[in-house]
Amino acid sequence: MRDAVIVGAVRTPVGRRRGGLASVHPVDLSAHVLRALAERTGLDPADVDDVIWGCVSQVGEQAWNVGRNAVLGAGWPETVPGTTLDRQCGSSQQALHFAAAAVVSGQADLVVAGGVESMTRVPMGSSIQVPASGDGTDGLPYGDQVRARYRGVEGFAADEPVPFNQGVGAELMAERWGLSRAQLDEFALASHGKAAAAQDSGLFDPEIAPVPVADGVKFGADEGIRRDTTLARLAELATPFRADGVVTAGSASQISDGAAALAVTSSDWARRHGLLPLARIHTAVVAADDPVIMLTGPIPATAKALRRAGLGIEEIGVYEVNEAFAPVPLAWLAETEADPDRLNPRGGAIALGHPLGGSGARIMTTMLQHMRDNGIRYGLQTMCEGGGMANATIVELL
Repeated sequence: MRDAVIVGAVRTPVGRRRGGLASVHPVDLSAHVLRALAERTGLDPADVDDVIWGCVSQVGEQAWNVGRNAVLGAGWPETVPGTTLDRQCGSSQQALHFAAAAVVSGQADLVVAGGVESMTRVPMGSSIQVPASGDGTDGLPYGDQVRARYRGVEGFAADEPVPFNQGVGAELMAERWGLSRAQLDEFALASHGKAAAAQDSGLFDPEIAPVPVADGVKFGADEGIRRDTTLARLAELATPFRADGVVTAGSASQISDGAAALAVTSSDWARRHGLLPLARIHTAVVAADDPVIMLTGPIPATAKALRRAGLGIEEIGVYEVNEAFAPVPLAWLAETEADPDRLNPRGGAIALGHPLGGSGARIMTTMLQHMRDNGIRYGLQTMCEGGGMANATIVELL
């Protein structure tokens, strides 16, 4: 049987909103990681059967198929196709799943999966066209039938342009799992601490391709890490989603810019073309849950992935659960009874940032590096996504 292996993984540093990557067009950011991927693996871009690129806000600079434009911007042969997909925050993780499926099925031999989001240049929500005038929901997403289905459900604002609100979902999660403000703040502080320790130790350096941003200047380090934050400072932040809530900007992922790319092929093709397999894509699933609370998807997705893999949670050496909001990984821990010491060991999106369409590939790149550094056989990645969905991926170190 054909398998699917990852033979290369690279990412940009993650920039804060209006930070170090603000001057870089998202197509150029994407092209940068494509070139770095080819240089670091030794793959011939002419051999790439497809580039599958995740991006959430596909409008403005990220419109007109940013995946194909990235190929052209990278200087790769015009014969290399590219496409762009949106599974919300999990877009580039889904890109990896599609790439693996294409390789395993024999439809392709070498596929590049990844994604980008420049949330500085294309702000979240830019793709929503709010009507200048008129009644009803003309011009808005979701439509009347979706709004009617969930009207009256707590957390669903039927008359808002976007009735599903992730921040409200995070508050509902905290309430359901009994998570306190102190627990969320402590988790957020720990994320910054782990990310700072990893950065100071140079653990991120092998996975990052520094980005030229000016003459002779390269942006080379994640800049969202807050080394000076404290529990006292976090406790001072407002709770914007509920007046009496527990979720703050400090316990939420940062708005960010970044891109990442992964090369996927079969073991046989890699051997014949001199590429080094890093890990096998063992299991790849997608699941869905309540779209109003929205963020619980990683729990059923993890259960589905473990069931299909024939593995127990105790056999997984590292878990990357995207820190969209602190209640997400904390509720996941409570439901899975996983070892908290194996969770997001180098920090997560609260500290490193969450460039939507690029986050899935960024997280996989970081997890693979951690697995290789520590000889970990199995790793699991999962992300909550808009609409109540979640991808889960189990990879096996080779």
